[in-house]
Order: sequence, then structure tokens, then C-alpha cells
Amino acid sequence: MNLNISILGKFILKSQSIAGVGYQQVRNKWANWLMIRDVKRRRLSAENFLERTRVNALRKNDILPVEIREIADKQINQFEWNATPMRINNRCVITSRPRGIVKEWRMSRIVWRHLADYNKLSGVQRAMWG
Repeated sequence: MNLNISILGKFILKSQSIAGVGYQQVRNKWANWLMIRDVKRRRLSAENFLERTRVNALRKNDILPVEIREIADKQINQFEWNATPMRINNRCVITSRPRGIVKEWRMSRIVWRHLADYNKLSGVQRAMWG
């Protein structure tokens, strides 16, 4: 997946006629501070996934005694707030646009359509009928 993003990044840097030209990933690889925040949340969520899943399973298990479930509640509260998967926002990897994201490519519909029109996305075909 990172390979596709790096190829796309090279294309974006070369192209000056693409939507969102003011948000090119040059200096710190991210479009703006919102994107940096989202990347941080994704990283924390991935790092704490196994531990968090284990503690959540203990919390939600009705067979265990209440004392153990209370300990698990305290443990889940000790995780960093940004480590929860609910805090992750889907943003365009190119322009950092928060709305209209095509999930499979993690791009906004505007950028996705532009790249699809110029055959920069593999497996995408224009709809034709008649």
C-alpha cells in the first residue's frame, strides 16, 4: 500500500494541473497539520491494537468476576486517548480533504477522478454504455 502512495506522490509532485496543487507533500511528507494528527492516531492505534483488544475482551466478558472487569476498565482508561480506533479520520492522502473519500484508495473523489481520467490508477475504467 505504501508503494502505491509513493508512486502517487511522485506523480503529484510532477503534475501542476491536479486538484489541490497548493497542498503538495514536499517538506514533511504531509499536506497539513490535520494529516499529521491523523497519521499519529493511526500509528498509535496500530501499536496498541493487540493490548487494547485483550483488555476489551476482559471488560466485556460476563463470566468473569466484577473485580477483574473493573481492573480491565482502569487499564483501558490508561491508554492514550488518540490510540482508540474511533479517533481515526479518513482523509485524502494527497490533499488531506476529510469528505468524499474513496476508501479503497484513501483519496478524495476529486483527486481520484482526476487520476482515473488520466489512467494513473490501475483497475479503474470509465463507465461506458450503449
